[in-house]
Amino acid sequence: MGDTTDIRKGAVIRHNNDLYVVSDCQFVNPGKGSAFTKTKMKSIATGKGMEITYKSGETVDVVQVQRQNMQYLYKNGDFYSFMNQTTYETADVNKDTLGDDVKYLKEGLDVIAMLHENSVVAIELPKKVQYTVTQAPPAVKGDSAGGNVTKEAIMENGLKVNVPIFIKEGEDIVVNTETGEYGGRVTEK
Repeated sequence: MGDTTDIRKGAVIRHNNDLYVVSDCQFVNPGKGSAFTKTKMKSIATGKGMEITYKSGETVDVVQVQRQNMQYLYKNGDFYSFMNQTTYETADVNKDTLGDDVKYLKEGLDVIAMLHENSVVAIELPKKVQYTVTQAPPAVKGDSAGGNVTKEAIMENGLKVNVPIFIKEGEDIVVNTETGEYGGRVTEK
């Protein structure tokens, strides 16, 4: 058992005798009234999603999960293959289990997998991931007149990110996986 402070992305919670993985959570402290935590969860058994709001300090049945370092290998249909970096065993994880995190995956990316009863129920991405820009429209003279101007660029894995207009194809950049925003250039390879 735990309380609302134990709720975070990737946590497994028992609710109505079913196990759910938290896919998103947000702590809200309104000006009036008591604080609460809004969660988006997905059932491990059925894959159905639901939203639950917990009052601050409320008791929550948080199930312990095993955290394991794994490396993303490749996509095969709706499944994504990860390799345990200690035992070299592979695990195939359904796209629905991974949710929006799939857009940040690229071959060789190290992640932390959350395992419940030897099944991957969620992954934790690094906060910042380095990508190579494969498509970026060229900057046009006069584009910078508005100040903070961006353009859409496509990364090596198909991820689309708004980047400053000076970013060119072939450059390496850092992307924040929590916000999906440009995080800067990579100065050394």
